[in-house]
Amino acid sequence: MTTPDTEEPTLTIDELAARAGVTVRTVRFYGTKGLLPPPAIGPRRVGHYGREHLARLALIEELQHQGMTLAAIERYLGQLPPGLTAHDLALHRAVVASWAPDTVETLGREELDRRAGRPLSDEEVDRLAAMDVLARDGDAYRVDTGLLRLGVELLDVPLSHETVLAARTALLDHSRAAARDLSRLLRDAVAERGTRDVKSLSAHMHPLVVQALLTTFQRSLREELRAWLDGDGEEDGERPGGADEGPGRPDR
Repeated sequence: MTTPDTEEPTLTIDELAARAGVTVRTVRFYGTKGLLPPPAIGPRRVGHYGREHLARLALIEELQHQGMTLAAIERYLGQLPPGLTAHDLALHRAVVASWAPDTVETLGREELDRRAGRPLSDEEVDRLAAMDVLARDGDAYRVDTGLLRLGVELLDVPLSHETVLAARTALLDHSRAAARDLSRLLRDAVAERGTRDVKSLSAHMHPLVVQALLTTFQRSLREELRAWLDGDGEEDGERPGGADEGPGRPDR
């Protein structure tokens, strides 16, 4: 079964729970608490869940890792705008993840598969290692848990492994440059303040800066993709005023 707007396959509650690394009981509990929207009901009264449900479960998990209580998570989710897409929820999760220090855990293969939301092949583990998401440590793996879900999603992107790694390098280079510039601006702005004030401001500004970077990058990428697609049309002779307009149209 597919969702009508995205034409992507939907998941049964068992499949959703397996992908999210939680139990079916947990999914049902979140549904009764209003943390998850109700599923689409298909034939035989079977509920079907989409990417938005999976992204919301990932966000809830991240909020739990930050030490938030269930009541606090309810308040947080209740303040989000309605109708957020899976992409929007992923951005929120990225901001939440930025609040915490780097988290590296040593996991066995079974726990790694559970955290990933699916069994990983040896080839997929090697690709995650190449992306610096994890590193082998004897029979276990040292895993950057903040990057694991993103890395697993990148495994399904229809691009070559070399392209994904090149994109990662470009993102790292530009994000580090932006971080240096922003740090310099903030450092100059608080140069006369005490250490305690600087630390307090830094903690307050961190998630705000990350949200601003995510938002501006998202918009910039959308504009670049739009220009790229428009450019393809121009190359195909579709640009208004081009040679394919016909002899009867006056010049402008």
